[in-house]
Amino acid sequence: MFKSSLVQKKVVILGGGESGTGAAILAKSKGFDVFLSDRGQLNQKYIDILHRENIPFEQGIHSESRVLESDLIIKSPGIPDTVPLIIAVKEKGIPVISEIEFASRYTSAKLIAITGSNGKTTTTLLTYHLLKNAGLNVGLAGNIGDSFAWQVAEKQFDYYVLEISSFQLDNIEDFHPQIAVLLNITPDHLDRYGYNFQNYIDSKFNIVRNQTTADHLIYFEDSEVIAAELSKRNIDSQKIKISLANKLSEGAYLDEQKLISNAANGTFEQNFEELPIKGPHNAINALAAISVAQLLGVSSEKISEGLKSFTNAPHRLEEVEVIDGVTYINDSKATNVDSVFYALGSFERPIVLIAGGVDKGNDYSQIEALVRNKVKALIVLSKDSDKLESYFFGIVPQIYITQDVQDAVNKAQEWSIAGDIVLLSPACASFDLFKNYEDRGEKFKAAVRNLTSQK
Repeated sequence: MFKSSLVQKKVVILGGGESGTGAAILAKSKGFDVFLSDRGQLNQKYIDILHRENIPFEQGIHSESRVLESDLIIKSPGIPDTVPLIIAVKEKGIPVISEIEFASRYTSAKLIAITGSNGKTTTTLLTYHLLKNAGLNVGLAGNIGDSFAWQVAEKQFDYYVLEISSFQLDNIEDFHPQIAVLLNITPDHLDRYGYNFQNYIDSKFNIVRNQTTADHLIYFEDSEVIAAELSKRNIDSQKIKISLANKLSEGAYLDEQKLISNAANGTFEQNFEELPIKGPHNAINALAAISVAQLLGVSSEKISEGLKSFTNAPHRLEEVEVIDGVTYINDSKATNVDSVFYALGSFERPIVLIAGGVDKGNDYSQIEALVRNKVKALIVLSKDSDKLESYFFGIVPQIYITQDVQDAVNKAQEWSIAGDIVLLSPACASFDLFKNYEDRGEKFKAAVRNLTSQK
């Protein structure tokens, strides 16, 4: 049902990608007068769908007069609140919400919402896999997969597992996950938040804004930022801790190489080394997913079975090839420093690190010790190499600058020997040289595979 006290008639969707098109379909199905506007060029796939659904749209422009006539704006997460059009909309008093907010108003499914600066995609996919493997009627949406709104319009699920970004959380009102997962909060997207870390923290904590005492918050207690925020906030939900540092009588933790989760309905144990995902960051992700599954009554047998059969998404510590004893790893999804911290911590062998891209206000001191101890060479793949090069000069024995991914991989091969790791873990956004992190990862994989054809 529509929870807002307003009765909206005209809905304008800003942004015509997956979430925007899905929101338009849901809005039309609920009887709204819908118009979609995208300042860029729409993908032909979405143009065809909008034509098929008889939803009017424009591309290459935002017609401000038409936008300002609306009763409700559903905004793409990629559009900042600071652009002049959104400022004008808000000055007129028109509500601006995200697709996840809109979709949540029309489903009675239980919502499991997962956020964090790092690890949310893996945790979301793993949680979905555990629940689906256990036979639950569950959908996957949010910042991954098919549009949440689109699925609400056309499908019936009992549960949704949602990957939620800070940008999506910026425009919620009543969004109410029964289970919220907060993995970590480290500086990211500071360019979007006025270079004020607290603004970003506040955005992440919107995930629990509407939770009640009947709901649950699963969080990583080792995070100093999360711990500090919890100490000064009044949060009603029941809290479940996960930790790598402490053994918890209630909650989930890593003991040596064993994942242990003590829940109200029993204790679950699993040897972490038996799982296809590796590294301390993935232990956190697994503990969070296990905690969700236990809350929903999934048996230990089914949880263990699901953990062992999970296949992670591409571009997240993805092994590409082993060539002449050198292992090439694609971690293109690592678009901030914290992600690289976890990536470097996942390997004990010498590393040739490929990093660089669009810096988002990065603080490289977080990885300095790991780089000093583990990285034998740094290859900066970027249009702007100054910050990385100057920071790690004298810390890394060899540094090479390039704007060509094949050149970067060729140099990595030249500088590596059997037993080494060549790791693409950029710490930066991809938009200087690539369409997105997926494009960067795919081009890296192609360049690696070219090494074998060059022999």
